[in-house]
Amino acid sequence: MNIRFEYLYRDAGNFKNWGELVFSNPHNINVNLLKTMVENVLINQAYFVAFKADVPDLYFKEYNDQLDHGWHEFHAVAQTEEVTNDPLRRNVEEFIKSLQFAKL
Repeated sequence: MNIRFEYLYRDAGNFKNWGELVFSNPHNINVNLLKTMVENVLINQAYFVAFKADVPDLYFKEYNDQLDHGWHEFHAVAQTEEVTNDPLRRNVEEFIKSLQFAKL
């Protein structure tokens, strides 16, 4: 079963853009353990810099220097039968490793 990583960009005005990536899970790691693994490498168990993790950013079209910032927010991981869609073809463990370097 594949894993869907759900995330969002929330500006200071609380406007949100949502995104997701689907990764293979070749070792069938339990989704609850994956959630813990993700949270353990993020800033305050929730935040990361998308481009540093090679994740598509979800910024709004127009940059507002009073509302915009560099952080994206982890929302959830879930099992899915959806086809993988990571442009780099990482499995979920490789992706979590990339999140370790996604801090400011």
